[in-house]
Amino acid sequence: MSLDTLGLVESRTIAAGIFLADKMVKAADVTLVKATTICAGRYFIQITGDRSAVETAVASAEDSDYSLVGSFTISNVHPDLLQGVGRCRDIPAGDAVGVVECKTVSAGVIAADQALKKASVGLARLVIGQGISGKSYFILNGEIAEVEEAVIAARQVLDRYLLETVVLPAPDAAIIDALMNRAR
Repeated sequence: MSLDTLGLVESRTIAAGIFLADKMVKAADVTLVKATTICAGRYFIQITGDRSAVETAVASAEDSDYSLVGSFTISNVHPDLLQGVGRCRDIPAGDAVGVVECKTVSAGVIAADQALKKASVGLARLVIGQGISGKSYFILNGEIAEVEEAVIAARQVLDRYLLETVVLPAPDAAIIDALMNRAR
């Protein structure tokens, strides 16, 4: 089974999310990567598998009577995105940093994937849902022109789900430590 396709479903309620996660894994041969509550009383489901199976599972959630915040299928997922949510990668001194803040978790994952595919940047961090009112944000790093290109790609994908973006050409070491949760 190819693991380069992700399915993302974000439900408006926790109970519906639990039901949908069960429905999705029964609908097709997929692997449940994450099924968890996020702030604002929502539920986030992430599955992986081959494209047709993931599409079938996501469609089963979309065809339910439950209200969704978002649902997406992403093929040929960028390898950095597959490394997992919440992990921090070091940002080398001198790298530019881009921060993209999104209204929802699922939109943030989609935007991060597009940004990574568009430019030669690294994904330093992806934060979803918990403790930030169901929003998401991600931090990119690399050469300034590449970071700017990646942030533009994310902005284009996000449209109405975009909250804010910033690009820091050469952030202070203390800011990098804060972004990576190393500040005291």
